[in-house]
Amino acid sequence: MPTAQINGIEFYYEVHGNGPAVVFAHGAGGNHLSWWQQVPAFARQSRCITFDHRGFGQSRDVPDGPGSRAFVEDLKHLLDHLKIDRVSLVAQSMGGRTCLGFTLTYPDRVQALVMADTTGGFGDARMAQLRADGEAALAGPNPPPRTYARHFPQEQPAQAFLYEQIRALNPPRREVPVPGPTAEQVRSLRAPTLLIVGEHDVIAPPSIMKMFQSYIPQAGLAEVAGAGHSVYFEKPQEFNRLVLEFLADVRA
Repeated sequence: MPTAQINGIEFYYEVHGNGPAVVFAHGAGGNHLSWWQQVPAFARQSRCITFDHRGFGQSRDVPDGPGSRAFVEDLKHLLDHLKIDRVSLVAQSMGGRTCLGFTLTYPDRVQALVMADTTGGFGDARMAQLRADGEAALAGPNPPPRTYARHFPQEQPAQAFLYEQIRALNPPRREVPVPGPTAEQVRSLRAPTLLIVGEHDVIAPPSIMKMFQSYIPQAGLAEVAGAGHSVYFEKPQEFNRLVLEFLADVRA
């Protein structure tokens, strides 16, 4: 198995393809398998690195370990292990904390940053109010699914089934509070950044992602019609096109 002693744990990762390095950081509902629709497309021209966050998939945390507080340093140690100095980061949901945190901590090592359906733990008062309003709506009768659009299981039953099977491979999740970045830190971002959001995302909806965009110098934002919180899984062709074109522009 492709594992290494990374930051005090046995850390699971995979590498596919050759070329400029691209890291894919999964969300709380996934693990390295979540990127099955991305790796074949990106590995034709990139060195794709997927991994299981600490406490997910096959990267088991130590008892009473740091959990998500170690995500940034876990990624740093993994890149050091692979001898990768500079990388493009593609983050989904929870993975945004890892990738945004890494970009802020090690800015010289990040060529490009993609934040899909995530603000990386950042939020101002307006965003907090929007989140509160959204949570109230989710508590009502017949709430929509949180991780994908309401119509996704009916329109793509096999993919929705696979999503849940991948999620079920994770051990029980232990929540560890992690403070998000400040507005000043987010405003300091200099890496080319692309934000992606699903039209029907109820966790990081378009309104919140637009507010997030306003803090990041020269960040682009793409809203994907018909998708919920998992654009990469629900609309992989559109997701792949957006990210591949963005990375090509950055490399050019």
